[in-house]
Amino acid sequence: MTSTDAAAATPPGTDDNPAGMSKKNVILLFIGLMITMLLASLNQTVLSTALPTIVGELNGVDQMTWVITAYILAMTIVMPVYGRISDLVGRKPALLFAISVFMAGSIVGALAGNILWLIVGRVIQGLGGGGLMILAQAAIADVVSPRERGRYMGFMGAVFAVASVAGPLLGGWLTEGPGWRWAFWMNIPLGALAILATIAFMRLPKPQHENRPKLDYLGMVLIAASTTTLVLMCTWGGHTYDWMSPQIIGLAVATVILAVAFVFAEKRAQMPIIPMQLFRNRNFTLVTIAALMVGIAMFGAIGYMPTYIQMVTGVDATIAGLYMTPMMGGLLITSVISGQLISRHGRYKVYPMIGAVVIGIGLALLSTMHPATPNWQMCIYLGIFGIGLGLIMQVLTLIVQNEFPGAFVGTATAANNYFRQVGATLGSAIVGSIFASRLVDLLKENLGGAADKLSSSGGGQNSLTPALVDSLPDALRIPIVESYNDALLPIFLFFVPLAAIALIALVFLDERALSTKVRGEAEVEGLGEGQVLPEPFDVPARGDEKVSVASTESEHIRR
Repeated sequence: MTSTDAAAATPPGTDDNPAGMSKKNVILLFIGLMITMLLASLNQTVLSTALPTIVGELNGVDQMTWVITAYILAMTIVMPVYGRISDLVGRKPALLFAISVFMAGSIVGALAGNILWLIVGRVIQGLGGGGLMILAQAAIADVVSPRERGRYMGFMGAVFAVASVAGPLLGGWLTEGPGWRWAFWMNIPLGALAILATIAFMRLPKPQHENRPKLDYLGMVLIAASTTTLVLMCTWGGHTYDWMSPQIIGLAVATVILAVAFVFAEKRAQMPIIPMQLFRNRNFTLVTIAALMVGIAMFGAIGYMPTYIQMVTGVDATIAGLYMTPMMGGLLITSVISGQLISRHGRYKVYPMIGAVVIGIGLALLSTMHPATPNWQMCIYLGIFGIGLGLIMQVLTLIVQNEFPGAFVGTATAANNYFRQVGATLGSAIVGSIFASRLVDLLKENLGGAADKLSSSGGGQNSLTPALVDSLPDALRIPIVESYNDALLPIFLFFVPLAAIALIALVFLDERALSTKVRGEAEVEGLGEGQVLPEPFDVPARGDEKVSVASTESEHIRR
């Protein structure tokens, strides 16, 4: 009997499905979770094509980096918090809270009258969005075994790919039609739909604890502070302040001190946000390294490509979104196919390894482009990059979830995604900082005396929009286009070694058998042969006896 047949033959309420959910209910739950993922994924991409127009209208081209970075930074900070809290109080209340916060941030962004309030709205959105992706992945892990989860993870990757195609297209259409503010207003009906789907379909059992869970408030503060100082250092360094300035050195010292304090705090906490024992698991550590490297490369490249396409090729926002389609098409196809193959054969190691190689090739090819590069060639390069992303993104999450019992899936998934998002934040911040700094210098160098003409034509460098640049005479337009090209694309070449580091980490993975059971709080029978859990997760099976997560974990940590 195949694993699929076995799952189908297992009645609700067994260890294969501790939530007692039928196949139909699992599918309905999955649809609801995909809506929440769509909400978060669209928000990461819908502003990409609208961004040049937004910052131009709000006179904030020099603050472009923060419109992207603020959202990702806020998401990164709260990811481990959502993962841990959902393990303690349940997925449903945590998810409903996350959606509500996300909708509130969307309202602030839609009403923003200047660049500062836009950034504030993006921060609030991120505080909610950080829970959407994590909680969707963790909830599926609650009801689907790792062996079968590959199929679901593939479709989750497909949601990201579809949103990444639809986002730029939708952002471009809104920018040219009713206005970019509708990129925020559209989240209100989508959020309401996600809330209704969560209430109707998410019927997971609540975690049982002997004592009231004690949240790790000190850990929350320290991880937020250390992540913020790290991002500020990368964002301001070389742009707002010199790398050797007292401000940047101070931020670097603060980051190290806060990170060390966080580690010590987590070792002493009763319910740590990121248990340090996670890193005793070899596969978790290796996958986390790979996720960090991929996050830097992925978001560093994706975040600014639509802006580059509009400025350099002269196309409008909608067409710029279409040019991104090959990348997301490649991600969509390889994500679904790899997920199906993993569920069918139970082997997963080869896919992320190939993905890391293809990502490196794609980045190297993108760095060779210039203003005269044919658009079809650019699309091929983007497609290659997307193929690599589809082979690696969701598989890394699956590997992590296969390593730990169900009671800790939320924590482990959130911890891994936290480091991926740290990479995303660093990638966006580093590229944005270097890009903005190089762009200002190159515009001054290439325009020379024509800078005065630019001011009289359109209001200065901070008010450049794609439409304005395209309307300028060649004497002004060509230097601006060349400046955008030379400021951004060479940066991608420096990301190629990151793909190599990810590949090296993945080579040393131990490929364990994917469990065919959903592991509950006290079950470890589904572990692959030779799979050893870190001390606080090594919960002994006691037949039908249920073990309290809180008491068991705190007991092991005290040891």
